Amino acid sequence: MLSHNIPNTLSLFRIIAAPFILLAGWFEMPILFFILFGMLLLSDVLDGIIARVLDQTSELGSRLDSYGDILTYLCTPIAVWWLWPDIVKEELYYIVAAIVIYILPAIFSLLKFGKLASYHTWITKISAVLMSAGVLVLLVFDDNLLFHSAIYFLVIAMIENIAITLIISKQKSNIHSIWHAWNERS
Repeated sequence: MLSHNIPNTLSLFRIIAAPFILLAGWFEMPILFFILFGMLLLSDVLDGIIARVLDQTSELGSRLDSYGDILTYLCTPIAVWWLWPDIVKEELYYIVAAIVIYILPAIFSLLKFGKLASYHTWITKISAVLMSAGVLVLLVFDDNLLFHSAIYFLVIAMIENIAITLIISKQKSNIHSIWHAWNERS
């Protein structure tokens, strides 16, 4: 049964709203894209903070948050491609690298545990902030430095997530770092 609380509702909002970014891209509505993208990012930040403050963290909440992230990460590049094809052409190698970097830890988790990981490590959270800011700076100011830097930081997050999957013996959510995974392994 779905636990109705504010963090889960925010994550569900992201799951439902992420595909609308595709519509904004398809119908060439960049303002709507930025509004939706901002709302998705804000709800992503708030769901975790509210869950911890209200002591409403749960396995379900962690999974909903991860599914919201995945949908956002899948829908955003497609919408950007439709809205800003020239930027996508220029940044194609970095965009493909980011997608591969996001997918590899998921593959490791699926192979080992049969489901997606929801670790939410500190490095992953930092990389999400850097990537979001990098995408915004790239699209608004046509400056790719932060976007490129975020990709390199994603590599660190990917390595940590894969290492955590290799270290732990059973799937677990909300692992703050590889150090925590090493100390909590069972």
